[in-house]
Amino acid sequence: MRGRIPENVLDDILSRVDIVELISAYIPLKKAGRNFRACCPFHNEKTPSFMVSPDKQIYHCFGCGESGNAFKFLMRHERMEFTEAVELLARRCGVIIPQLSADRNAEGVNAQIFKANELAAGFFSARLFSTAGKAALAYLQERGLRREILESARVGLAPDSWDGLISFMRGKGISLSLLDKSGLITPRQGGGYYDRFRNRIMFPISDARSRILGFGGRVYSADDKGVKYINSPETAVYTKGRNLYGLNLSKDAVRKKDCAVVVEGYLDFLIPYQEGVDNLVASQGTALTEEQIRLLKRYASGVVIIYDGDKAGESAALRALELFIEEGINVRVAVLPQGDDPDTFVRREGPEAFRGLIDGAKEIFDYKLGVLKSRHNVSAVAGKDAVAAEMLSIISKFHSAVVRSEYLRVLAGEINVPEEALLEELNKIKSGRKEGRRTGQEKQGPSREMEAVLPAEKLLIQLMLQENELISRIRDSLDPSDFQSRTAGQIVRTMFELSAQGVCVGAGMIMNHLEGSGISGIVCDPVLSSEDVSSEEREKMASDCVKRIKMHNMNNRRRCLHQQIKDAQVSGDRVKLDGLLKEFNTLIQSCKG
Repeated sequence: MRGRIPENVLDDILSRVDIVELISAYIPLKKAGRNFRACCPFHNEKTPSFMVSPDKQIYHCFGCGESGNAFKFLMRHERMEFTEAVELLARRCGVIIPQLSADRNAEGVNAQIFKANELAAGFFSARLFSTAGKAALAYLQERGLRREILESARVGLAPDSWDGLISFMRGKGISLSLLDKSGLITPRQGGGYYDRFRNRIMFPISDARSRILGFGGRVYSADDKGVKYINSPETAVYTKGRNLYGLNLSKDAVRKKDCAVVVEGYLDFLIPYQEGVDNLVASQGTALTEEQIRLLKRYASGVVIIYDGDKAGESAALRALELFIEEGINVRVAVLPQGDDPDTFVRREGPEAFRGLIDGAKEIFDYKLGVLKSRHNVSAVAGKDAVAAEMLSIISKFHSAVVRSEYLRVLAGEINVPEEALLEELNKIKSGRKEGRRTGQEKQGPSREMEAVLPAEKLLIQLMLQENELISRIRDSLDPSDFQSRTAGQIVRTMFELSAQGVCVGAGMIMNHLEGSGISGIVCDPVLSSEDVSSEEREKMASDCVKRIKMHNMNNRRRCLHQQIKDAQVSGDRVKLDGLLKEFNTLIQSCKG
């Protein structure tokens, strides 16, 4: 999405936006020297550590490390996508974003589908509260739903006819073609169309901005032998598995509590939400997808899964656990009594008991181990092997060596297997994963390991950002490949390229041209935390940084050559050994010089 907007347009928007004015509309800023200070909006703190630099047009929190430019602030604070943040700021500062005609046409179709869905939701809702909806409304009330929650969630009723919606939409000037694109009608075999949803309770499925994407229709009559649920087909605006039911209602509570409670279905959401459990979302099925988990990650760092108390719910929770770990989300699992779901449990036991289940949710390791031990006989060798294989798979996903070590210790005791044997099996899993990456068998993705950045590399980037005249001189002394940190090398390469084009290089611009979690930490933190120094002092500091970076590379190369020389001596390869010794002596002489 970022690539569709030209970099010069993004730079133009940033040059017109005052980041102090933007952020002060959300949180109160106080002057602090040349910068502005406030309590960070992204984590709880009593002493202000959130700084905004009007000179660099960036922000940085010294408490949690969050930093970025105007686009990043809107994305984090308003949970916007990149393009949404760009478009909002472009409108605010009067910049026109050039778009391909195909994009404009697609956006026009999407807007029409949203309009059709909105009209349909109004039609269904009105019918539920009319005389024709008396039986359906009575059913919902018997299930414990009150009118206020039905209205806020816009629950409705599709008429028991083949063309009730079609007739209504015709009166509103909506074409059959648009209704077909919206998934609201179905083509007849002999020609023409009929309503997709008939005599069903309708649950509008909305995105976080409350735009209606599609619908879920549920039977309510005991005489209706049809499929219990029918959902909208995939359309230009609706893709199954990319959204979460109820997020438009609960997003503020999820964000405030930094925790989302994930249930399965519409009523599983509506009943607890009605009773005050307000940080809920529903997955609309048992299988959480990567897209849904990434959507949750935008609003909370913690998740509690609370699926139905049966084998299907148990299996669904197990399938989701590793996805959460890979996304770096702290996930726990709440266990319902056998045969219960959140809907029935809250109606029988009340919301406080439900909150108690959430508070007592089990950690990933404990939950999965408990399930596996109930399925396998850990007194038998086959049972030990089955449990170990499953548990080691999930242990291997944790990035912390401390966490992996502790879980290995606990697992060894639980299944009475030597810890050394489990460690050996764990290393096989990790080695296989690395081999898969080398051969292209495993999906590539950004490393979540924190990349080491030399202090000299970080300081040198800081100095070049503070005084652009240094960039050309550094370019004559160092190559981006000389930097140990790949991220630092990317930043320096971008600085060299922009400087060669005559562009004034700043931290905000670097973040605009590069993506990655490590970028802002390098370009924002040092700029805001450094003291003002003279140009002469910057020259001396930059020269020292260049020397330290070169020396670090030489030391690395010397260690590598030393090991290669040892290997050549062991193998008896005299030709290779002579070449390595010659290179080693040359390197030593250059170090002395």
